Amino acid sequence: MAQTVLLSIIFLLSLAESFGQEYPFMNPSLPWNERVNDLISRLTLEEMVLQLARGGVKQNGPAPPIPRLGVKPYSWNTECLRGDVQAPGWATSFPQALGLAATFSHQLVSRVANATATEVRAKHNYFISVENYDDHTGLSCFSPVINIMRHPLWGRNQETYGEDPYLSGVLATAFVSGLQGDHPRYIKTNAGCKHFDAHGGPENVPVSRFSFDAQVLERDMQMTFLPQFHACVQAGTYSIMCSYNRVNGVPACANKRLLTDILRSEWGFEGYVVSDEGAIEFIMEQHNYTSSFLETAVEAVKAGCNLELSINLADNVFMKVQDAVMIGNITKETLKERLYPLFYTRMRLGEFDPPQMNPYSYLDLRSVQSQDHRDLAVEASIKSFVLLKNIKEILPLNLEGIRGKKLGVIGPFADDPKSLFGDYEPYPDPQYITTPKGGMAILPVQVSYAAGCSDAQCEKYSPAEIKGLVQSVDITIVCLGTGISIESEGMDRLDLSLPGHQADLLEDAVSAAAGHPVILLLFNAGPLDISWAKNSNGVHAILECFFPAQAAGVAIAKMLIGADGVSPAGRLPATWPAGMEQVPPMENYTMQGRTYRYYGNQVPLYPFGYGLSYTRFQYSELVIVRSSLSICEILKLSLQVKNSGSRVGEEVVQVYMSWSDASVPVPDRQLVGTERVNVPVGNSVKVSFSVLPMQRAVWTDLWMLEPGNFLIYVGGQQPFQQTRAPSNILQASFTVHGTALPLSTC
Repeated sequence: MAQTVLLSIIFLLSLAESFGQEYPFMNPSLPWNERVNDLISRLTLEEMVLQLARGGVKQNGPAPPIPRLGVKPYSWNTECLRGDVQAPGWATSFPQALGLAATFSHQLVSRVANATATEVRAKHNYFISVENYDDHTGLSCFSPVINIMRHPLWGRNQETYGEDPYLSGVLATAFVSGLQGDHPRYIKTNAGCKHFDAHGGPENVPVSRFSFDAQVLERDMQMTFLPQFHACVQAGTYSIMCSYNRVNGVPACANKRLLTDILRSEWGFEGYVVSDEGAIEFIMEQHNYTSSFLETAVEAVKAGCNLELSINLADNVFMKVQDAVMIGNITKETLKERLYPLFYTRMRLGEFDPPQMNPYSYLDLRSVQSQDHRDLAVEASIKSFVLLKNIKEILPLNLEGIRGKKLGVIGPFADDPKSLFGDYEPYPDPQYITTPKGGMAILPVQVSYAAGCSDAQCEKYSPAEIKGLVQSVDITIVCLGTGISIESEGMDRLDLSLPGHQADLLEDAVSAAAGHPVILLLFNAGPLDISWAKNSNGVHAILECFFPAQAAGVAIAKMLIGADGVSPAGRLPATWPAGMEQVPPMENYTMQGRTYRYYGNQVPLYPFGYGLSYTRFQYSELVIVRSSLSICEILKLSLQVKNSGSRVGEEVVQVYMSWSDASVPVPDRQLVGTERVNVPVGNSVKVSFSVLPMQRAVWTDLWMLEPGNFLIYVGGQQPFQQTRAPSNILQASFTVHGTALPLSTC
């Protein structure tokens, strides 16, 4: 081992020597901080300002070269939500983020992120070889989105990991580690968690996101809106994006409390903060918080913003930083502090080292849309599907039983590739895209197709077309939903209804089917009011597909017939309200009545964590290692989960905790552990969890650990739900003794 390390050091030193650079910042044998500081010390004021001002979008990017130092241009503006988004050329398109959240699998999310990073790096290597530094050619990802899905009508719900801060934090951690990789010296790409903070609608209804002021109670801020960002920082993200909105009167990108006091001082974040696109301009133009670009620049830089992402402005706000320095409103030392993480990030990406030292430099376009990545896209889609209904276990369809049968695929999502991707979609080679209709074509059935309406709005509907087809087939697959024309960035929904005449289409199909199987597939992010379908005996199964992207058709076909042992194990990452009476106003930021954690006595249509399987699970032997804990002690527990059905399957084990006697308001219950496990038929698997002290901490005016009694619920779903899976839920209690202590003392 020692010999290997010695040889590695000799190799690095020889490379550095052969690299022949005259500047210390180009010397890979020096410590990172020395190199970064050396580079910054060589920049003129004008050069420093340009590096801060060029975050991207056309004229606002890339960060310009510094030819006299051999520094190349760099594009900061890259999107990696679930694939390489909007970069020239094809890319593997994985399921939209909310679908990935429904997998409840941190392992899968990490694999998707790593595959995404591989393609981003491979294409970047090509782009720099041809000197293309345009938008979306760099390595710095504006991903993941970890805002809480706090309102069912928010247009950007699809980009999130759902409504739970703990699950969002677990998946954010996985995505960050997957994007950045595990090399000891270099990162493959760098993550950027967004949008910080208290950003979860409105987009445009009833007011614009660009001017919205989120009035947030401090307890909600600490217990709902901050935890997943803290997890992201702990995971080592290199970047955070500040959001458009104000938080209690102060624009997020000029909010010193958020960007310095919490992010850096409390959490120890050492990366860079980039503004959402145009957010710094909007401090003045939309929020009227400042009166000039100069004043705005001073506020944002002093608050802790490092990089401006402008809306195609060359003469943007941060170009006024030079004037601010000249008149003494910003010091040169502050400027250097803001520059440091930008160049540190570029160094850790390998930009200033000999390419031979960096294994990621060898990735090329053969990595893009590889067979492994296409297979992963299929796997991720399958694992994201949530089975909401399955009367008399009509699914999976028996392959031999349907052979030669007539199968109808209907609805606006049945054969429209564009509708299956959602927002921020990577563009795959069309040959790798399969629609539901295309997926059914691989089964041994006769496939017929009718859209019924031309798009998701379904304003013009042809009942005769639908009824005629359904009457002629043995099985009907109905494909309904929303798509980006209904819900997306900049577009909130007005209600929970199926758009246009989609509900009519479904009812007509059920009527025409006259008892023959009708299977409803849903393509959406925000919850839909499908109470009629849930309660109708004529709708035999409902499968929530979210936006599965390129692999939609193949994944659906495999799911419907249970191919290769496939069994649904996706679980809803957000509560589905039973009607608009359960939907609070979008602009009200209190958590009361929102998400499963604060839903109160309302009965939802479908609860968070819900989903059915093709097999059955039985829970037993819940063991609390120590049921009496000291104030700072970790709770350890284990259980057995048995597959008591007839098919192999995965189960999402969920652990919830509730407080019995907290001194302040707390959630009704809180997810504190989850694991997706494969359980062979007839076998049991032992699953263990550790619940950390911070997971039972409460916010008073600081994070406190309190003595008292707590309840634990373990199963494949939430406790106390009217709509539930057939598996059982185990319950236990534990006690924490001692005196209350600040969490920070543990």
